[in-house]
Amino acid sequence: MKSKGIVGLVLSVAMMAMVGCSTAGSNADVGTDLKPVIYLYPQEENTEISVRLDYNGDITELIPEFNSENTWTVTANPDGQITFEGQQYDYLFWEGVPKYEYDFFTGYCVKGSETEGFLRDKLSEQGLNEAEINEFLRFWLPDMEGNPYNIISFQDRTYRKGAQLTVTPQPDTMIRVFMAWYPSDVSVKINPQILDSPSRQGFTVVEWGGNRVY
Repeated sequence: MKSKGIVGLVLSVAMMAMVGCSTAGSNADVGTDLKPVIYLYPQEENTEISVRLDYNGDITELIPEFNSENTWTVTANPDGQITFEGQQYDYLFWEGVPKYEYDFFTGYCVKGSETEGFLRDKLSEQGLNEAEINEFLRFWLPDMEGNPYNIISFQDRTYRKGAQLTVTPQPDTMIRVFMAWYPSDVSVKINPQILDSPSRQGFTVVEWGGNRVY
């Protein structure tokens, strides 16, 4: 009886390991939040805007640097051009290491060869325009399209809570797209994700970024 109990325990552990290889976990070890970039599209020329970032993590890169506590104060035009202390920028840029984890309760398992088409569809669905989508793909696709599979989950509540963005004046439309992902050699079962589909109206703020978790 004792030997049978040991054998049963070993088999149970083995079965759990096999399940773990084929099913997405609830959380993944944190990587680095890379290239969250913030676009500003006011309705009037030379609109003064303040953008405050309260981040539960360690910021490792800022372009440009804040000019007050956790805040950029800039002027921006409807075409997205940003002026900060006399310098021109297409967007505000930051990177950091979060002190929280991203979850994969819902998401997608995508073949590497199909990742570009998948991302174009999902980024457009979440409100990014063609130029923003192309910038996103230029940054992320080289690390993704050669993998057998990519496990992708767009973060909403977790990211918004961990990286709080306060924009003044208050935008009419706020779009924040953040992709947590990791490569996989095998197909992974994961619950499908339902995404918001905002419409861009009035003063619009757009942010995108991502984290390759481990």
